[in-house]
Amino acid sequence: MRNIFSVLLLFVCSLAIAQKTEYDTKTNIRYYPEASYKNDAYAAERCVLDVYYPKDTKDFATILWFHGGGLTGGSKEIPQALKDKGYAIIGVGYRLSPKVKVKQCIEDAAAAIAWTFNNIEKYGGDASKIFLSGHSAGGYLDLMVGLDKKWLAKYNIDANNIAGLIPFSPQCITHFTARKEMGIPEKQPVIDEWAPLYYVRGDAPPLLLITGDRELELLGRYDENAYMARMMKLNGHTQTKHYELDGYGHMMTDPAYPLLLNEVKRVLEKK
Repeated sequence: MRNIFSVLLLFVCSLAIAQKTEYDTKTNIRYYPEASYKNDAYAAERCVLDVYYPKDTKDFATILWFHGGGLTGGSKEIPQALKDKGYAIIGVGYRLSPKVKVKQCIEDAAAAIAWTFNNIEKYGGDASKIFLSGHSAGGYLDLMVGLDKKWLAKYNIDANNIAGLIPFSPQCITHFTARKEMGIPEKQPVIDEWAPLYYVRGDAPPLLLITGDRELELLGRYDENAYMARMMKLNGHTQTKHYELDGYGHMMTDPAYPLLLNEVKRVLEKK
């Protein structure tokens, strides 16, 4: 009897291993047309993305992840906490200030998103299940492209086709790097065309804002997001939520990843 049980257990374990989803990664994919990289070593270095995706799987969702760093530092990454969850994760690189202006950072984000809409089905993904996420400056890029529709309209893509916006501790007023370009001090708040708050609207994709503790966050970042959530709701947006992670400062990614995954699952279940 014991031998039969051992054989059955071995069979079940073997079956589970055989059925486990395998993942592959394609690195340094250029998301602009090739001509854009000619004689531009900086674009060739920065304007690339990595795709981590489940092999032999169809219609999976995709999370684009934009790294933080104040639009002045950082590099493309695929967070370990998001791997092996059944989704494709795309780590996006983009050009940085002061080598380019904030406008070019946003243009890079839009180009990477457009590439995903146009190419993810080649990997087995579903273009109607594309989510934007990222930390700090990356979250800012999520909101700028997801709320100001002109950036994706350049590629004949409606920003409302994004499945969800899930930024971590994004700047919602005008980004401090944009203010620096205009000679405005980082502690002087501004809301202009370089602020996600300028583009609040009721028909945007589902929005989950995640920040650290209001007393520990960077330069009032909690308050920016709280105001963003309130103004989205006042403009008729019914799928805005804001989570505050008590006890965590600006580097609040670890406890935020499960919230991101839960939100992706929630949105997909409603599709």
